Amino acid sequence: MCYTQNRFKALTSACVMSLIATTGWSQSLTWLGTLPGYYRSSASGVSADGSVVVGWAENAAGQWRAFRWENGVMQDLGTLPGGNWSEAWGVSADGAVVVGAARNDLRQFRAFRWTASGGMQALGTLPGGDYSVAYGVSADGSVVVGRASNAAGQPRAFRWTASGGMQALGTLGGNESFAYGVSADGAVVVGWAENAGRLIRAFRWENGVMQDLGTLPGGNWSEAWGVSANGAVVVGWANNTAGQFRAFRWTASGGMQDLGTLGGNESFAYGVSADGTVVVGTARNDLRQWRAFRWTAAGGMEDLNTTYASLLTNGLVLIEARAISPDGRYIVGWGYNAATGRNEAFLLDTGFPRRGDVDRNGCVDDADLLAVLFAFGGQGYRNEDLNWDGTVDDADLLQVLFNFGSGC
Repeated sequence: MCYTQNRFKALTSACVMSLIATTGWSQSLTWLGTLPGYYRSSASGVSADGSVVVGWAENAAGQWRAFRWENGVMQDLGTLPGGNWSEAWGVSADGAVVVGAARNDLRQFRAFRWTASGGMQALGTLPGGDYSVAYGVSADGSVVVGRASNAAGQPRAFRWTASGGMQALGTLGGNESFAYGVSADGAVVVGWAENAGRLIRAFRWENGVMQDLGTLPGGNWSEAWGVSANGAVVVGWANNTAGQFRAFRWTASGGMQDLGTLGGNESFAYGVSADGTVVVGTARNDLRQWRAFRWTAAGGMEDLNTTYASLLTNGLVLIEARAISPDGRYIVGWGYNAATGRNEAFLLDTGFPRRGDVDRNGCVDDADLLAVLFAFGGQGYRNEDLNWDGTVDDADLLQVLFNFGSGC
């Protein structure tokens, strides 16, 4: 306790003696453009601080190329040797590790893990298989999940680590499974799998056990695409009695909750914040147009085009939200950029929560500083871990200090 008190006094003094940033509430929309010679792009992942976005761009020949965007620059991640196709689907919390799939010289897809120092590393396949695709990555970039074929040519959800290689996660009694999302520590994997009746069911996998998450009442299909940092909240979509697909949010205590639509009859959820409270995806409105949405328990499903109308002028449209940062501030996806006349990846900075706002009340104050101090040294991904590196440390304290007083 003395250590914590002394640290508090020292850092408080540093705060008083230094110029503390008090930047106001900021909201912005950035269209990421596309790669040279390519005509459209889509974003599928974002780092914890919103500075790195990953996705893919498409050229006139219909070929995709994985990209990593940072500070206004879209970097072509290339392909595997001899290949002509790549796509990025996930990124680590610090933006340093990118995962996806690329073709090799035999035109076979291989899951990849990319870093600036190591380039694009093929992760192989399951024994006897001939393709693999990576969709998700843990916060520290060490665990990769996706799908790969086995010796019988059947797709299987996999979990990959450098030490253990590619592990097949099985099915729910059928022949196929896909993995799309993974918890921050890599312990929980979500996706879909066939059951014994050859029906598609969302699953949650942990410690070797694949759990069937069921469907909405009267439905027969469900898929899981995203999971909270601790693995407790799962999002995706399922069909209902009428056969309409609806975005869902699942918890062990509440089961599968239909998140509704924007006035139309369908919705799909792709991403969820680290604490499981904010869900993003796409839904039809009353004109049957697809629009990017954000869902919260308090606000329900909101059209991002309505909420951030001030950022969307002269025909700009946000069509699909694919991913959200751990704190729920940054949302990425794709939409129509009227200025360029093409579909492009976007980065939406909602401005909330403010940097350093641990308790999410809009004000960076003593409560936030104390929350980090009392959690100091703790391991695991939580709101006090502001940079989502798995440890509550000086970097998190400094983030509170540098933004102290903002919004108050």
